[in-house]
Amino acid sequence: MLEFALQVKSRNETLFYFGLLCLIAAMVFLFMTKVSSTQVYQVNAWYKPFKFAISTFTFAWAMAWYCHYLPSFNISVYNWTVVLLLGFEITYIATMAAQGKPSHFNVSHPFFSMMFSLMALAATVVTLYTAYVGLLFFINDFPALPNHYLWAIRIGILLFVAFSFEGFLMGGIMSHSVGLDNDNSNLFILGWSKIVGDLRVAHFIGMHALQVLPVLSFFLLRNTKLTLWVGLLYGALALFTLIQALNGKPFLSGKITSNQTSPFKRNS
Repeated sequence: MLEFALQVKSRNETLFYFGLLCLIAAMVFLFMTKVSSTQVYQVNAWYKPFKFAISTFTFAWAMAWYCHYLPSFNISVYNWTVVLLLGFEITYIATMAAQGKPSHFNVSHPFFSMMFSLMALAATVVTLYTAYVGLLFFINDFPALPNHYLWAIRIGILLFVAFSFEGFLMGGIMSHSVGLDNDNSNLFILGWSKIVGDLRVAHFIGMHALQVLPVLSFFLLRNTKLTLWVGLLYGALALFTLIQALNGKPFLSGKITSNQTSPFKRNS
């Protein structure tokens, strides 16, 4: 792991240090879940900034690694787009968590509504820029890269972009749950609902194709056709969980308790 970290640093110092900062922040936020009883949407308020920080850490280091392969790419502009926009998101989410207030779907005040929109804009810009990076992996030649590994990067970025934009579905209904308003069933740290559909499942699975597929292809699959099939199945899994959530079905089922049915149930 140390050797990998040093290689990331040598490839892209800016994203290396930003990712490291996000990792440290994630550990602080995880510690806060143990010392703070503040809750937002039925779970400890600090789990949300923890999840965003750890996800941003893995994203930053993955893109630092992949962008190193690109010829004639202005990496500095991409770096600072990621740092400033995703850094803004994490900072705001953590600030709201400290106050016991939701950062997402919060339109209770014009300022909160504006900040929610700005977070959506920040995520959109980073996603579109990353989509452009993915396009470069399709139109450029990479003779030094194994073909199976190159296709894993391509598919990983493609799925990342597609399921990043799936976040607009959550924004459209102002909830990550389908059936209850922003239900969290304490499914470990993830908090995915065990009683209704949860759009975060597909969001999580699809976006982390960015890391999962290249690692699987490089270390385990080592075959282009196999990589393409695994990529297809992985995308199908993400799509299945999305359809499942839209139909109001939980990824993993659990029993409904009284405190989960009344305060957060949608009005029909």
